[in-house]
Order: sequence, then structure tokens, then C-alpha cells
Amino acid sequence: MIERLAKFNLEVAEEKTKIICLDKDKNEDDGNGRNQSNSFDFLGFTHYIGKDKNGAKRAKRKTSKKKYRASLLRCKEWIRNNRHMPSKELMKKIKVKLQGYIRYYGITDNRRAVSNFIDEVKRLIYKWLNRRSQHKSFDWNKFNLFLKKYPLPRAKTYVRIFELGAGSSYIL
Repeated sequence: MIERLAKFNLEVAEEKTKIICLDKDKNEDDGNGRNQSNSFDFLGFTHYIGKDKNGAKRAKRKTSKKKYRASLLRCKEWIRNNRHMPSKELMKKIKVKLQGYIRYYGITDNRRAVSNFIDEVKRLIYKWLNRRSQHKSFDWNKFNLFLKKYPLPRAKTYVRIFELGAGSSYIL
């Protein structure tokens, strides 16, 4: 692999590179009493082996926990720092930010994680909008009416890996 990449003037960072067997059982150890990882993180996704609807093994992807938490923390800080904005403007900007998140992470097999992220952002909006004054602005019923007026985007799959011809084999 290193030799092939060298032909294109590309280098491999050896300290960041490892070969893993995705086909191993989760409980299989590496001979030293430690469990081998059967997944890896790359470009904000955790790649792992799962089963399709017919029960056949195939590569799947989901948002990595590290990127999920970091995105949620950035969103929390942004809402906290901008909660003074008029509601219409605040919701417009949040909608744009969520749309970017959904377009990046909205790939095959990741819809649940994207939907969970949107739900977490809704909770953050509820929390920080209720802290605008000394009186609680919303209860959940009022907040749901507010969301009908300023709807957030829904989780959607924008990239269907199998329609691209990728992802059907173990080679990622």
C-alpha cells in the first residue's frame, strides 16, 4: 500500500495507520488478553461491520461519538452566546447550521444518529430560550407550537452509498 501511494507522491503517517480485521467477532482477543477493535473512525464516522436487512454482513457507518459530542458542544455554546437574538433570526441560523450537519452526516445507516442530534439541539434551544428572562418562557406544549412556527430540518439521507456503487464490499 505504501509503495502504491508513493507513486502518487502520497505518504502514509505510520503512527496513525493500523490494519484491523473488521470481520472478527467482537469478543475475540488479540492474544494479549485485550479485545481487538472491529471498528474504526475516519472523517467523523465510525465504520463497522453490521448486517443488512437480509442478514448478510456489510460495512456500515455512523457518526463517531467524538464528533457527535464536539458538534453538540459547539451548538450548545453557540445557542448560549446568541440566545439574545430575535427568535426568528436565531431559528433561521440554527436551521442553517443543522442543515449543514445533516448534509454531511446524512449517509446510509446514520439516520438515527442524525435524528438524535436534532432532538438534542431541540432540548438545547428549549433550555436556553427559557433562560432569556427570570420567568420560564416555554413549557413543552408552547415550545412545540414555537417549533411549528419555526420548524427545524428533519433527518434525511442525502448520500446513499449503495447507489454510488460503494460500500457493498468490505473495502472502505
